[in-house]
Amino acid sequence: MTVDAFDRLPEGAEEVFGAGATGEAAYGLLTVDVPAASWTAALETARDALGCTFFDWLSAVDEPGTGLRVCAYVVALGGMAGPRGAAGSVRGLLLRTTVPYDDPALPTATGVYPGAAWHERETHEMFGVDFPGHPHLAPLLLPEEFEGHPLRKDFVLAARVAKAWPGAKEPGEPHEGGAKRRQMLPPGVPDPNEWGPQKGQLPPAPARAARTPRAAAAPGERPAARRTRSASQGSASQQAAKASPDAPASPTPPAAPRKRVSDAPWQQPPAGGEERGRAGRPRPDGPERPDGAEGPEGPEGPEGSEGPGGSEGPEGPERTEGGD
Repeated sequence: MTVDAFDRLPEGAEEVFGAGATGEAAYGLLTVDVPAASWTAALETARDALGCTFFDWLSAVDEPGTGLRVCAYVVALGGMAGPRGAAGSVRGLLLRTTVPYDDPALPTATGVYPGAAWHERETHEMFGVDFPGHPHLAPLLLPEEFEGHPLRKDFVLAARVAKAWPGAKEPGEPHEGGAKRRQMLPPGVPDPNEWGPQKGQLPPAPARAARTPRAAAAPGERPAARRTRSASQGSASQQAAKASPDAPASPTPPAAPRKRVSDAPWQQPPAGGEERGRAGRPRPDGPERPDGAEGPEGPEGPEGSEGPGGSEGPEGPERTEGGD
């Protein structure tokens, strides 16, 4: 059988893989389902007739009401030509079969694809599928004392029974006391009052109070519209206070117009009592300097001291006699 066998799939699945085989192609994936009794023969056909010499992976899926579906993905690498691919193309094939829950056993694929050895070990401990003829079907990921198969949908998440899952309470809700909201358990988590160390010890969840239904309108009448108020009308208590005759009438004075004041620093008035220097700059308040002491603007002589030419300083009222 040559590459033409690939071209006859999925319509010719029964012709290629034998009685009971069905095929489908969707989203670029070619899938063939075979009976469990034809599992080894189907793997040999995929390797020898279709050229799928590369083994990719093997695992299982728990299908409730159907059983455990074991899947193997194999690939044909290059050297093929045909209407579905040019020379050197890669073609993949997904082989599937189903085993029952009560007897999940399937012949090992290690005789056809030796690389399936550790895949079958993982599938055995995660789903409980037995592979007769496997050279070393020992636990791969879980300890030997572990009980159960974690990836089966009937596996009980015991950790969530001993410790509530994070969504059991709202943020800030007390852990003890007070009314509790209805707890929603995720898939696989049993009711703590039915399974686990607290079985039969927890009180029933409190029921929510029923809402009072609105009065139904008479036949032919429209339901009463809800009353609405504007902000100027105020609340019901404010309306009652306005309508009360005993309430003293107090005229409300008109509000004075608001003045717009700029907060820019250059438009602010100078602080009171602030002394300014010669150039108009504010001078910080501080202790008075003694006469003749040097300030930040240079030394000053005592009052009445004459400058050059017998005149007073720049702030003197006029020159002395003879200075003309």
